[in-house]
Amino acid sequence: MTAQRTTRKHDWFDNQPGAWVMVMLPAAAGFIIGGPTLDALWLLAAWAACYCVQYSAARWFKSHFSSRYLPPMITYAAVLAVIGVPFLITHIGILRWAPLYIVLVALSMLSSWLRKERSLWGNAVSVIAASTMTTVVAQFGSNGITYQTYWATVLFTLTQYGSVLVVKTIIRERGKRSYVVASWVWHVMLVALTIVAGHNPFLITMSVLLLARAIALPVAARYRTMKPVVTGITEAFASLIAFGCILAAVLM
Repeated sequence: MTAQRTTRKHDWFDNQPGAWVMVMLPAAAGFIIGGPTLDALWLLAAWAACYCVQYSAARWFKSHFSSRYLPPMITYAAVLAVIGVPFLITHIGILRWAPLYIVLVALSMLSSWLRKERSLWGNAVSVIAASTMTTVVAQFGSNGITYQTYWATVLFTLTQYGSVLVVKTIIRERGKRSYVVASWVWHVMLVALTIVAGHNPFLITMSVLLLARAIALPVAARYRTMKPVVTGITEAFASLIAFGCILAAVLM
C-alpha cells in the first residue's frame, strides 16, 4: 500500500503522447493571430501552467484523492499562482471567461472521477477548453479579437475533435465500425465546410489531408496494432498541419 501512495517520477508528467501539442497550438495561434505582445505571451505561460495543474488534478480525482498525486498538483498550482495571480490582478477583464472555464473544469474533474475522461464527452470538454484559448489569448494581442479569431477557434475545435475520433478508431475502439463511420463522416463534413466557407486553398488542403489520414489509419490498424506513442506522434503531426493551414488561411 505504501508503494502505491508514493509519488513516482512519471506522475509529474503527462503520459499522453501529443497532448501538449494539441493543448498549446490553439493558444499559440491566438498569440500570432491577435498580434504578439508581452501580455499575450504572459497568458500563454499561464495556460501552460494551467494544463499542468489540470492533468495532475485529473489524476488525483481519478484515483479518488490518492495522496500519491498531491505533490505534483500542489506544486503546479503554486507555479500557476505565481504566474497567474499577477496577471489576473492587472488584467481583470479575463474574468469574463471564468464562467465557461469553471464549467469546463468541473466537467473535466467529473469525467476523471468517473474514469470517463477519454469518453466522447470527456474529450469534448478538453477540446473546447484548448480551442477557446485561441480567442482568449488573442484578446490580449495588439490586434485584439477579430472575425478571423473566432473562425480559427471553430476550426481548431473541429480538427481537434476529429483527431479524437481518429485515435479512437485505432486504439480504444479499434475495429468498431460505428466509430470509423463517425470519424469519416466528421472529416467529410469538414471538407464540405472548408469548401462552402470560401474555397480557401489552405483549408481545403488541410481538410483533405486530415480526411485521408482518417481513412488510412483505421484501415492500417486492422492489419497491424499501432502503439499509443506512434498514434500520438501521428496526431501531433496532424495538429501541426492544421495549425499551419489555419494560420495561413486567416493571416493571408
